[in-house]
Order: sequence, then C-alpha cells, then structure tokens
Amino acid sequence: MSKDWMPDQGEVLWLDANASVQFAGRNALALRVIRVREDLTTDHGWVWIDGYALNSAGDAVERRQVFVRRAGLSRATPERRAGRPVAASATTVMTRQAGS
Repeated sequence: MSKDWMPDQGEVLWLDANASVQFAGRNALALRVIRVREDLTTDHGWVWIDGYALNSAGDAVERRQVFVRRAGLSRATPERRAGRPVAASATTVMTRQAGS
C-alpha cells in the first residue's frame, strides 16, 4: 500500500501487528470501515478509524474505533479472515440495549 493510501467507507481492512501492537497474533481482525476520523488530531503516520469488526463469515459483530499506523493498513482477503475469531478489546464502543 502507498503511504498516502487511505481506506474508503465500506472497505474491509486486515488489522494485524503492522497496524498496531494491539492487533498482534490472535488479536488480528477484519474491520469494515465506517469512516476515517480526519477530524481527530493524531501523531504523524497514525489515524483513527471507525468501523465494524467482522467474524469469519463477514458479519459485523461489534463497532470499533481503532488507532492504527497508516503504513500498516492492508485490505482484507477471504483467506486472511477464514476461521479468525474477533478479538475483544477495550476500544469497543457499542453498548447493549436494555433487556438484552
């Protein structure tokens, strides 16, 4: 990926240790982009992204806001996502509805 490349809404990214240490090893995940948060100030080369973590079937299972290295971003492939569970994280921003 070009260092200037930014994902578009709806694009699916593969987040691993190249994007941030928090996604190393079994914590890697596929993320469908909602938006790139260009309104938030970050360190040079880093970006905030809002998205949905996907399970191995490609279903959105939780909303996430992640802080990642632009140079470490890559597009997800079905081979990368196959059989990968979604990692739990403190960056989860979804809340449960009452009664669930």
